[in-house]
Amino acid sequence: MDWNWDAISAISQLVGSIAVVLSVLYLAKQVHQGTRVARLATQDAAATALREVTKPFMENAELERIWRIGLEDIGALSVEERARFFHAAYQWLKAFETIHSHYVYGLMDQQLFQGWEGLLRHYVAASGIAYYWKLRPEAFSERFRNFINSLEPPSDQRTVGTLFKEDRSE
Repeated sequence: MDWNWDAISAISQLVGSIAVVLSVLYLAKQVHQGTRVARLATQDAAATALREVTKPFMENAELERIWRIGLEDIGALSVEERARFFHAAYQWLKAFETIHSHYVYGLMDQQLFQGWEGLLRHYVAASGIAYYWKLRPEAFSERFRNFINSLEPPSDQRTVGTLFKEDRSE
């Protein structure tokens, strides 16, 4: 049987090309799956970071009181309590800065971010956080400062400091 070396070479190149295309498709699928896993891990880490900031408020009544009162009336706190509130505000805003950064870099699902943004809008409108923000914006990235400054305050501002106020008219 006479083989045409040109035909054999062409078939070999075709088989090689198909193998390369299949390899690239396989790698693309693996990268896509890896990206999904990275996004989910990042979203979970962001939620965990915020939980770590707020967990002490749940576990320690004194810290909860300082946070709740400081959000709405920082002047009602002693100097020591204001310092604790400022530390908490810094950590809380840094957690949100990380969440925002993850969103900007495409690692945070848009719908999840919209929920975080909705919560953030209520808290940055609270007088205690607004006061802290006015004093310490340089502690945050320019990108995050621009984002915070662009947020529209909610029409009905709700934080843990306002959610459970009793109706005084009764």
